[in-house]
Amino acid sequence: MDFTLTEEQKALQDTARKFAREVMAPVARKHDETGEQPVEVLEKAFELGFLTEGIPAEYGGSGLSRLDSIILTEELGAGCAGMTTSMMATTLGLTPVVIGGSDEQKKRFLTPLTEKRSLAAFCLTEPEAGSDPLGSTTTVKKVGNDYVINGIKRFISNGAVSELYTVFATVDKSKGAKGFCALAVPKGTPGLSAGKEEDKLGHRASNTTEVIFEDCKVSADHMLGKEGDGFKIAMATLDRTRPAVAALAVGLARAAMEAAIEYSKLRKQFGMPIGMFQAIQFMIADMGMQIEAARLLTCLSAWLIDQGLKNSLQSSYAKCFASDVAMKATTDAVQIFGGYGYTKEYPVEKYMRDAKLLQIYEGTNEIQRVVIARELLKGI
Repeated sequence: MDFTLTEEQKALQDTARKFAREVMAPVARKHDETGEQPVEVLEKAFELGFLTEGIPAEYGGSGLSRLDSIILTEELGAGCAGMTTSMMATTLGLTPVVIGGSDEQKKRFLTPLTEKRSLAAFCLTEPEAGSDPLGSTTTVKKVGNDYVINGIKRFISNGAVSELYTVFATVDKSKGAKGFCALAVPKGTPGLSAGKEEDKLGHRASNTTEVIFEDCKVSADHMLGKEGDGFKIAMATLDRTRPAVAALAVGLARAAMEAAIEYSKLRKQFGMPIGMFQAIQFMIADMGMQIEAARLLTCLSAWLIDQGLKNSLQSSYAKCFASDVAMKATTDAVQIFGGYGYTKEYPVEKYMRDAKLLQIYEGTNEIQRVVIARELLKGI
């Protein structure tokens, strides 16, 4: 085992940390309040290659390894979880093309997104099909040489602002997973539109909407893989991207811990800094060890991908554990700040609101525990 970062990884970490502190954090409160997309931040992120980190270098992207990616995402997550979600959701939206697309499809769908600031969206969740993707009612029908998509997707990050949508639909619900398909649908395709924008508790800098398909027609060469490959592509995508959710959680938890430590040194009660009291010290100690454990799990889940090994169990471990840690760390940070923590004068209330979503999206933590239990029971 070698836990030493390479010189390139240290440079990436330093660049991302500086970007989070100097570009993201100063405007995080503003975009949290307004819910407006942080266009200038995303433009600068694109210039640094952060929006194309999931695109292989041969197609014009940054081509980062998964371990490199989580180093990047932890730093961005400490700057603003909502902005990071917009960036991370772009990688999520592009990954089905990376996994299931042909060389020609990768050139056609991925390369244009490296030429200008662009976002992407992963369209799986539906109003009645969240944790159960095979409960999807969105349909795709072969009509001549085309496919026609009909249905509504819900809670889609970057739903109204993407250049490319990867869409999951069924050709025949009775076939279950064997009828599930994945298609790439570019912005501007007739029949594709964004529905209502969600007014969210946290991650308010990230655009989240319904995505509606009404007789949305694409040619047959927009199908990723073949008919029936969609479920396999979706699951492989989530295995590959869940470490990034964990990394965001680690970054967010770390930011909360750092804020709590700083405050505990400055805030005085009974004639001494509150950091001198054991009750506060124990909360900070728990934050530190749990964040470190979450980081190591996250690194392992990403490293397995880079080694070409199966990571379904470890990616669920990492996503579930790290997001639970983020929720606890941010809640404890608010407690350490006391009444001030409950006000918008300090950042910890935002951290707590942002942490909650990490336990829900890309597979709720209850679903992660189902996956974990199934994987473990296989070996008994």
